[in-house]
Amino acid sequence: MLYLLDANVLITANSTYYPLDQIPEFWSWVHHQATSTRMKIPREIMEEIEAGRKDDDPLLDWICTAEIEAALLLDEAVDVALVQHAVSTGYAPDLSDDEVEKIGRDPFLIAYALADPTDRTVVTTEVSKPSAQRANRKVPDVCQAVGAVSCGPFALNKALGFRTGWKTSG
Repeated sequence: MLYLLDANVLITANSTYYPLDQIPEFWSWVHHQATSTRMKIPREIMEEIEAGRKDDDPLLDWICTAEIEAALLLDEAVDVALVQHAVSTGYAPDLSDDEVEKIGRDPFLIAYALADPTDRTVVTTEVSKPSAQRANRKVPDVCQAVGAVSCGPFALNKALGFRTGWKTSG
């Protein structure tokens, strides 16, 4: 299974429960999983992360090191038809320019999962809100609408066996 990370997964991990300077085992594990091709970030999501760079941002400094970025980056082209399908079926077929801007790069993330729906899962911190409409829809609901699998970060950690001391536990 390949887990495709939304930008919010690493941003939230660093800002809340796994700060880079306090839980380095998590970040080493992320790097290991990315190198082992179990966890990737699509190019469009990586660009979104890099566009948000601020001065003195340890997470972006870590992500943007050549070794980490090369390991995390999903190196493939998106299927434009799948992006269009994610937008029209998952959000709405007639989104305004403002709505397209609001949904950002999420349709790309979902399209990469749709490229191999039996072997790819979208990972996001967004929580399902079935009542949301159009550009306000959440990633898990859009995934469900188009036939992609999604999960939260803790389900990812459980599926791939994260624990402190993971290097010594075999």
